[in-house]
Amino acid sequence: MKNLLKGNKVSLVACGLLLTSSFAFGANTIDSAFKEGKVSGSLTAYGISHDGKGGEVDTNSGYGTVNLSYETASFMGLSAKAGFEAGHAMADGTLDNDALMTEAYVKYVNDMFSLTAGRQAIDLEWLGDYNEAVVAAITAVPDTTIVLGYTNQQAAADEDEIGDFTELTEDGAYVLDIKYTGFEGIEFNPYAYSAPDAVDFYGLKTTFTADMFGAVAHYATSSVDEVTGAKDGSIGHVELNTTIAGISAAVGYIKTDKDGGIGLMDTYGDNITPFDNGEDNYATDAKTVYGSLGYTVAGVDLGVLYGETDFDVNSESSELNLTAGYSITDSLSLGLLFVNYDLDASSDSDYKEYSATVAYTF
Repeated sequence: MKNLLKGNKVSLVACGLLLTSSFAFGANTIDSAFKEGKVSGSLTAYGISHDGKGGEVDTNSGYGTVNLSYETASFMGLSAKAGFEAGHAMADGTLDNDALMTEAYVKYVNDMFSLTAGRQAIDLEWLGDYNEAVVAAITAVPDTTIVLGYTNQQAAADEDEIGDFTELTEDGAYVLDIKYTGFEGIEFNPYAYSAPDAVDFYGLKTTFTADMFGAVAHYATSSVDEVTGAKDGSIGHVELNTTIAGISAAVGYIKTDKDGGIGLMDTYGDNITPFDNGEDNYATDAKTVYGSLGYTVAGVDLGVLYGETDFDVNSESSELNLTAGYSITDSLSLGLLFVNYDLDASSDSDYKEYSATVAYTF
C-alpha cells in the first residue's frame, strides 16, 4: 500500500546536499550532542475497506501506529539515531509485529562524504524501506552525488505494516547510484546493483525539468542467476509531464521484457509504477499506458491516475486511483485514496478499495 502522508524516508542524495551544514554546526562536546539532539515522530490512524469481486474477500481493516525517533546533534562529524515503529491492528487488519526498531545507526559526516552504518531508511530507485546497511554518500565531485552501499536485511514499516528484518537474498545486495546535475534542468542517474547468486542489473534514468514541461527516460536490464529459476529481464519507462494554469498532467509508457519481465529487479524495492497496486506493470511482456491529472482547490490536493496494461498472453488489466490530500495544520494532514482494479475476463481478481489516513507529525 502506498503511503500518501508519511515522509520519514529521505533520499540519500538529499542527505548528501546537507553534509556541509551538518558538519559546520555540530555540538562542542559529547554531552551537548545528546542534549541538543532532536525527537521526531508521527501518530497515524489508517482505515481501509476492500470490496472484492468474485473470489476476492471483502475486508475492513483499521490501524493505529506511532513512529518515534531520537537523533543526536553532530560531534566532530559523528551522530547517532534510534527509531521505533509500534502499531495496533483492528477489525480484519493484522500486523506481523506490535513494534519494531526501524532505525539504529551511527553516521559520520564531513565536507566531502558521509558514512552511515546500521538500520536506516533508504529511498533509491530499486532499494527502499528500512535496511540493515552500510551506505556512503560522496559529494567531493562537483554537481555529483555518488552512493555506495551494501544491505544485508530489510524490513517494511508503515501505516498498515510492521514486518521483520529478513534476508531477501542470501548474500545481501550491493548498490552504486550516481546522480549528476551539471547541466541546467537535467539530472543523469546511472546505477548498478548486485545481489550475489541472485541478480545483477544496471540502468540509466534521465530527468529533464523546465518551467512548464518535464520528461523522464529510464531503462534498466538484469542478468539473473540460473539457480533462481527466473529469467533475465528489462524495463523501459518514458513520461512527459507539464503544469499549466495550476493543473498538472502527465502521460507515460512502461514496457517490460517479453520473456523475463523485470527479471527480479524489484527484489529490494521499486519506484517506477505510479499506481497503488501496479503489480501488472512489472509482469512478463507488460505494456502499460497511463495518464494523470492533478489540481489544488481550496487547499485540497486532488489527483486522478488511470492506466491500462497488456501483459503475459492475452491478459489485460486497468487501474484507477483517485486521491485527495489536505493539510489541516502544518503538522496534521488527511489523505483519501480510492482504487478500482479490473482484470479482464477474470472477475475473481477485481476489487475496489477505499482508504483514509490521518497523520500528525512532530
